[in-house]
Amino acid sequence: MANEGETVGSVPLQRRGTVDYMRMAGRRSVVHGLVEFDVTEARQRIRTLETKTGEKPSFTAFLVVCLARALEDHPHVQAYRDWRGRLVQFEDVDVNVLVERQIGGSHVGVPHVIRGANRRSLESVHDEIRTAQTDPDDRRQTRVASLGLRLPGPVRRLLWRLPQVSPRHWKRVAGTVAVTAVGMFGTGGGWGISPTNYTLQLTVGGIDRKPGLVDGEIEPREYLSLTVTVDHDVVDGAPAARFVQRLRELVEAGYGLEAELET
Repeated sequence: MANEGETVGSVPLQRRGTVDYMRMAGRRSVVHGLVEFDVTEARQRIRTLETKTGEKPSFTAFLVVCLARALEDHPHVQAYRDWRGRLVQFEDVDVNVLVERQIGGSHVGVPHVIRGANRRSLESVHDEIRTAQTDPDDRRQTRVASLGLRLPGPVRRLLWRLPQVSPRHWKRVAGTVAVTAVGMFGTGGGWGISPTNYTLQLTVGGIDRKPGLVDGEIEPREYLSLTVTVDHDVVDGAPAARFVQRLRELVEAGYGLEAELET
């Protein structure tokens, strides 16, 4: 019973999944890298495409395509250690993204896996994200997941041990890498830091406008705050740094957007 000046309500069922995930992911030996990428060129190309086609390309889709391409050059960054201590490395890049969907009158983020993103075009990834926001098949999967959340806590949390027990099953269920976003919750720059059950996760922060040096001249630029989280039990610092550098090159060059402009 609530006292005067208080409101008491039930905890959403979906929150159980978040609690379970964070509890299990917190046991991993992760390292967070806070970086800024100059996305001025990419954002300009996106605005140009919006003017040309009438539809704004998904910035998340753009990052997914860049991530998948960088992982083709550095595939060991999405490897996993199984229960026998072996490293399992995948050829396909299956990216788990959060898709905003209306459930029960509220907008919530639900996971959706983009399969084989390293073999996909930006347009294809964009279309899949838009479809997933309203796809009835995904809604049925969400209802099945809700039933799973009603299981006892110790049983529910067994799912989050899959990466260490069977990376192949984890790939089948949840993909190989993750992209999550906090930039949607505010304006300006800023990073988000969270544990993860993946060997690699990108946490997309805000975009801030600030002075930058271009060809020796100072001019206004747009910078994306990005947190790159890696499992240090699998990936050493130097290979992780080389991966981040490759990802930076792709993002700052607007990779994948040039092909869309040519069509």
